[in-house]
Amino acid sequence: MYRRTSAHFPSGFVLAAALMALMLPGARQAVAQQPAPLAAPAGSSDEANDPYEGTNRAIFGFNQGVDRVVLVPVANAYRAVIPSTFRDMIHDFLQNLNSPVIFANDILQGQPSLAGETFGRALVNTTIGFGGVFDVASKFGVPYHTNDLGITLATWGVNSGPYLMLPVLGPSNPRDLFGDVADSFADPGNMTASNNHVLYAAFARGVVSGVDERSRNIESLAEIERTSLDYYATIRSLARQRRAAQIRHQKEDVPNASPLQGASAMPAPAPATSVAEIPTAPRPAMTYRMVSPQPAPASIADLQKSSMAPSSGSER
Repeated sequence: MYRRTSAHFPSGFVLAAALMALMLPGARQAVAQQPAPLAAPAGSSDEANDPYEGTNRAIFGFNQGVDRVVLVPVANAYRAVIPSTFRDMIHDFLQNLNSPVIFANDILQGQPSLAGETFGRALVNTTIGFGGVFDVASKFGVPYHTNDLGITLATWGVNSGPYLMLPVLGPSNPRDLFGDVADSFADPGNMTASNNHVLYAAFARGVVSGVDERSRNIESLAEIERTSLDYYATIRSLARQRRAAQIRHQKEDVPNASPLQGASAMPAPAPATSVAEIPTAPRPAMTYRMVSPQPAPASIADLQKSSMAPSSGSER
């Protein structure tokens, strides 16, 4: 049992390294096929640390198609079928499951206060909160915070590397990709699922977490896409802003475009029933005024006489 459990850690690092090794050469080949620009204008991919922008934009286009055809309809159905109270319970339960990984990274970063908060939250929510379905700790003044190995590596001074757009999973970079894969193999819940040959449970957890997170960002991301001149560049900037806030352990209110970067601790606004029904400013009420009807002419002859009579304005 112990040998099998410990084997998850090296395999996680090997898998992360293999993923980066497979992605980066293909990206270099795709970029090499494109003509090189004559000059790098301000705000170019070089300044944005996006050397594989051509490949990233192609993957981003694929992700948008998947998002419109699959993710948004599923997220809308999730919101339509499950009441908001139960959605919050699912969200809190999933956050509570992340506590062991968050606690371990709090310790690795030398953050005893954050580690104490994570331990206290897990203890209170697991007991009084009935396994984490109720976030009792937040009501006691101990808010949720996210943490992962990517943030730990950043605090240790590891460079993020180039910007990457992952299929379906969204914005990332080699450092965070490595950390996410390692965290998934070190997660006690995933270990338990693997040891008991129920990997579908870990997969289902990831799917539900992704749908829950997407459902909380439908309107905000739709509005950003509608108002952005370059949606790809906007998402790239927002993803980096959100990640920088997480690394500094600051509260972030930037919409989450990547389930890999941890669930947002900010409360979601009351959602509309669909993306098309974004609230607008109320219009003034329409008023009506009754007008007395004019008497009808007695006959056709009277109507002709009244039309031929000279008006007072024509007299000189």
